[in-house]
Amino acid sequence: MCGRFSQFHSWEEVHAFLNIFGPPRNLPARYNIAPTQDAAIARHGREGRSLDFLRWGLVPSWAKDSSMAARMINARAETVAQKPSFRDAFKQRRCLVPADGFYEWRGPKGAKQPYRILSPDQGLFAFAGLWERWDKGGAEPIESFTIITTEANSKLAAVHARMPVILDPADFERWLSPDLAVNDALALLRPAPDEALEFHAVGKHVNNARNDDPACITPLPEDGEDDL
Repeated sequence: MCGRFSQFHSWEEVHAFLNIFGPPRNLPARYNIAPTQDAAIARHGREGRSLDFLRWGLVPSWAKDSSMAARMINARAETVAQKPSFRDAFKQRRCLVPADGFYEWRGPKGAKQPYRILSPDQGLFAFAGLWERWDKGGAEPIESFTIITTEANSKLAAVHARMPVILDPADFERWLSPDLAVNDALALLRPAPDEALEFHAVGKHVNNARNDDPACITPLPEDGEDDL
């Protein structure tokens, strides 16, 4: 799964990486984004690819209320095209979720060690995501998103059995196109190559979702890291 991630690159870097249309945006540095919080996503807009802030935790358009959002932070690649909560968004409302890294936990309950997963060059990548709009009238409409996960590659399997789908930049436009056939979209949902990612242990400061600062990403000394 993917339960926390970070977005702290500058607007200029995100703009160039995702080919965003429009004027500069204020992108607050986020080191520990947690479920039900807002985060930046890229999707097709009226004039080109836009960057918008949506709530993490997808609320299906047919939901009676928004309470299910916290359970919808991830969609499994194996079932995303069939699950009622995700299948309509998978056909027409795909998005990119830019990230500088994400976190997973390993170990026994009560003593889990957090790890930060990132690219070797510490650059940006993009998760495959879906977005949805929930509007039941009377209240402010909610736009939300989920991150698609798949089985972990052989390197990350030492930390967790699953990982977010990280798309190749060459596939960004195909993924976002509403004309992409379902089977062709499913073909893009595969684990990232082992060499595309690395990981290191970080402190348990990241465990608390209220902590959102550079200490969340600081590597632990090697002698403080569990053997893998």
